[in-house]
Amino acid sequence: MADLTVLAVIGLYFVVLILIGSWASKKIHNTEDYILAGRSLGFWVFTILIVCSICSGMSLLGVSGFGYTSGWPGIWEQIFVPLAASFCIIFFGVKLHTLGKERGYLTVQDYLAERFESPRAVRALAATSGIVVSLIYLVGQYAAISIVLVWLFGIPHWQALLISGVIITAYTVVGGLYAVSWAGLIQGLILILGVLLMAPPVIMSAGGLTHINTVLAGADPNFVEPWFPTAYASYAYATPEFLFSFGILLMVGLACAPHVVNNVLAAKEARYFKWAPLVAFLIYAVVMFLVKIVGFAVRSLVEEGTLVLPDVVNAQDYSFIAGVEHAMPSVALWALFAVIVLAAVMSTTDRLMLTVGTSFAWDIYKNILRPSATDREVILVSKAALVLGAGGTLLLAINPPTMLAWLIWMGIGVMLATFAVPLLAGLYWRGATKEGAIASMAVGLLASGIFGYWHQFVAPLPMHFSIYALAFSILAMIVVSLMTVRNSQDVLDNTRTGWFIQSPGQPSPAASPGETLFVDRDSPRRN
Repeated sequence: MADLTVLAVIGLYFVVLILIGSWASKKIHNTEDYILAGRSLGFWVFTILIVCSICSGMSLLGVSGFGYTSGWPGIWEQIFVPLAASFCIIFFGVKLHTLGKERGYLTVQDYLAERFESPRAVRALAATSGIVVSLIYLVGQYAAISIVLVWLFGIPHWQALLISGVIITAYTVVGGLYAVSWAGLIQGLILILGVLLMAPPVIMSAGGLTHINTVLAGADPNFVEPWFPTAYASYAYATPEFLFSFGILLMVGLACAPHVVNNVLAAKEARYFKWAPLVAFLIYAVVMFLVKIVGFAVRSLVEEGTLVLPDVVNAQDYSFIAGVEHAMPSVALWALFAVIVLAAVMSTTDRLMLTVGTSFAWDIYKNILRPSATDREVILVSKAALVLGAGGTLLLAINPPTMLAWLIWMGIGVMLATFAVPLLAGLYWRGATKEGAIASMAVGLLASGIFGYWHQFVAPLPMHFSIYALAFSILAMIVVSLMTVRNSQDVLDNTRTGWFIQSPGQPSPAASPGETLFVDRDSPRRN
């Protein structure tokens, strides 16, 4: 399928990414530059980085595949995921950005270690869980990249994985967050403009939304309802109970994922948090609503016999590709579409890689194993860990999952169960203790494994497995914290712990000067 035009377009895209990595490498002088781009990200670079961090391979291939499989009951995803960006910026970003500058945090684990007075145990648990989840996530991203390259070039799956892995690893290793953020800006713009260009022709080729809905209703009347009444078929899992858990999973679990939440530490100014939540929500929601409806359109075309998807286990994940190929037979446009998908996938993949490298190098190697390590040594270890993580996940991605969305949701579910409670309780509840945080993480991780196994191999659960694990994590945090001694008042004050978003006495970036959002009346007021 590939011709000279396709090769030229894809080649140019890859060359631009490598050049960005080379340019970014010249701006790196210390660990802070490599991990946080020197805390220098402007409004649009920061906001698009947040969007790109949650906009993954699932966002084009997985979202359209989910739409193909489940129809309108799956549309709630396009509300919950954009809300994750807003939730992260508001509930985590406002506090952590200020604390990060004051206390010199490079990762969220730095915050957790100080807040819970646990420089080793809590930090190690948080860093390890973040690395594991990022690796799970990476497998799905590589599978998405492979789908596109195999389709375009007709090459074996393993070759597609190798090409994509080498390119992404190269510019991420060389340029750190500078490269990731600026590449993300370009990739984000490509994604937004590309979907706005590609989605409408696919939808119109299926006869428009009214005709699509008619065909979907003929296949299953519940495809055009807001949810499935019960789980009466394998695709009918978007029931009210599941959607409740799904909303918490995506809005909270994705918001606290390290590759997303760490971005708030890199913003240049706190005033960005006034408009960034709304801008990020609108960008993601508009683009992904279109992608989901493309899935509906392709299902309609298949039901009418106009289109046939590939005979593979994850056929629904080829929906957007098949739709573009049907609606726009120009090879040049296929090359453009390939760049759009690659931009969506790589914009998350590079951030995940960097998270794996920095979590190991900074949180485990520097702060636990070798405190005397120099900046140069930490950066070298980060790059080595990044390369090893990329190689390991490439091997795991050789056998892709049946549906990309499930793999992504599994990773987010583990993050929700292990990371959300200690982070939220640490920021907003002065009674949360070190022992409570350790118990919450450990119980959440164990429970997510048990419930995930039960759902997959014993009997399907009515809600996403992570919601049950989250309940146990919350219970462990509350019970153990109430039974143990509180952290010192100085630590609680220094980490701005309390039932407020913006600290009393300081103007909020999301409110006018002199106002506060939530004020903890029991906490000492600072001048």
